[in-house]
Amino acid sequence: MQTAPFSQVQAFLVVARHQSFSGAARELGVSRSAVSQAVSQLENELGVVLLTRTTRSVSLTDPGRRLVESAGPAMGQVLTALHEVGAAPGETVARLRLSIPRAAYPFVIAPALPKFREENPRIEVELVFDDRFVDIVAGGFDAGIRLEEYLERDMIGVRLTDSFRFVVVGAPSYLDKHGTPQRPEDLLQHECVTFRSETSGSLYAWELERGRRGWRVPVRGSVVVNDGLFCMALAEAGIGLAYVFEPLVAEQLRTGRLRKVLEAYAPSVPGFYLYYPKRSQRLEPLRLLVKTLREHSSRELSVEKPRSR
Repeated sequence: MQTAPFSQVQAFLVVARHQSFSGAARELGVSRSAVSQAVSQLENELGVVLLTRTTRSVSLTDPGRRLVESAGPAMGQVLTALHEVGAAPGETVARLRLSIPRAAYPFVIAPALPKFREENPRIEVELVFDDRFVDIVAGGFDAGIRLEEYLERDMIGVRLTDSFRFVVVGAPSYLDKHGTPQRPEDLLQHECVTFRSETSGSLYAWELERGRRGWRVPVRGSVVVNDGLFCMALAEAGIGLAYVFEPLVAEQLRTGRLRKVLEAYAPSVPGFYLYYPKRSQRLEPLRLLVKTLREHSSRELSVEKPRSR
């Protein structure tokens, strides 16, 4: 005996549920004779009678009842699975797994994610937070978000945000007590909240620049973190100076809870990029994601400029 076609089993189950060939035909969107033919073919294939037919009613035989009890739940699961993976016209069904640094979330992902989910309900998004540089291919990611300077040449990079600066900040209480550094070298005499790289294991040297000259200052302090977001909070508590990207502390700077120091030496970076392999299998969902991220992240990363007096 050959395996019965899916459409024949489906037609039989719909007839059994409606106890009517006409009702089944309306649900399936086909003619009554097509439904009857499909059930007859199934019965011939199985060598049993599944339905007792009269001019007024349809009822299950014992073999038909057993088939409904055994195949019905399985068919329901199959139809549900087909619906979940199927796409309506104009709809994209996919799963995106992204590697992102924690600092990018509040400015790149958080503002855009609600809108993206509203417009693309069939695209599942998995966010994996990691401040290390991640090999997205080896890690099973569809794409990653990083600063432009960390992108590999064999990746396609799509710019998501405007450029922004990295600045050195300190709380008024710390600066009043310890003074304000005037040159990059002065940082070596200050308590600095330091960041240990999860990739290299080394302490991060603060990068400063002015004109064509650059500095990498090996700052030190009594508090070391592996998450850059905590540097801001520790600086605000007066623990020491911190090196953060400017939009992250825009509110603290506006209210005076933090002050910028060495602003003339603040380096600028091109911004955050989404990157993915050249032969990505997720080009359409990534295109939709980039569109939404660009619409929202540029607003979130804007920094209020000082008013002229």
